[in-house]
Amino acid sequence: METIIKKNGANLKNDQLVETADTDINVKISTDKNEKYFACDICGQKFDEKRLLKKHFDTHRKLKQYSCDVCHKVFSREGNLNQHLWTHTNEEPYSCDLCHKCFSLKGNLNKHLGLHTNEKPFSCNVCHKGFSLKDILDVHFRVHLKEKPYSCDVCHKGFSQKANLNQHLLVHTNENPFSCDMCNKGFFYKAGLNRHLRVHTNEKPFICNFCHKGFSQKGYLNLHLRIHTNEKPFSCDVCHKSFSRKSYLNQHFQVHTKEKPFSCDMCHKSFSQKIHLKQHLLIYTNEKPFSCDVCHKGFSRKSSLNRHYRIHTN
Repeated sequence: METIIKKNGANLKNDQLVETADTDINVKISTDKNEKYFACDICGQKFDEKRLLKKHFDTHRKLKQYSCDVCHKVFSREGNLNQHLWTHTNEEPYSCDLCHKCFSLKGNLNKHLGLHTNEKPFSCNVCHKGFSLKDILDVHFRVHLKEKPYSCDVCHKGFSQKANLNQHLLVHTNENPFSCDMCNKGFFYKAGLNRHLRVHTNEKPFICNFCHKGFSQKGYLNLHLRIHTNEKPFSCDVCHKSFSRKSYLNQHFQVHTKEKPFSCDMCHKSFSQKIHLKQHLLIYTNEKPFSCDVCHKGFSRKSSLNRHYRIHTN
């Protein structure tokens, strides 16, 4: 719909427009017999005086005057254009002092720093979970909407985030383009490799505000925090018992299904959890990794050690 600015309010119909040159403005002048107007060739807005068009055209020129030669994106400031150009050159001059992750824009670094300070100014209206960035909150909200706009062309699995889809696609191609120089372990993403490297460097930049324990990854810190908050978001549909981790819920569910996928090669006894199989194998190896601090007696299971402690406490 055209916007027309003029002194008298008559509507224009069947206008014939011709181009004229005036400085750097491409002016369209109506040759309608009834009246003349001047139109902006950028937004189509019309004026009944040429000086009003010139004044209006300056708003376009001043607002966005720096253009990227690569993608033609336009910026109002030269500094913003210079920062944008780094996205094409893959330069990342801004580095986090805590985890050494690099960014092309200083603004993105500042947003990232909120991950280390554990600030979460953006909260979900549905579950009240907090987030350090609004972008992350927007992506999280798809969990409640059940939105999965990104679909795999191979297996048709849906994802709420494009990054998750890209990572999933590597499952089909079996690609691990990023490998660790120390142990040769491969990773789908460079971010995964960077997180893994902290295992070798023993860096733990994510600190718990409650007990000051350090973690190499933000995800591990979030899981640990549930110990202090007693948060158990994963609930069993059968008995309604709650768990702090989804893996714990999956293990528990085998109690109801009677599944025992882990089998002993020595006696063929089966177990619902892998850790129970490992504990069972200690019978054959005669390992006793848990020892009493008082009498130094060894035990194959921690639960047996805890029962033994009652002898000394009584």
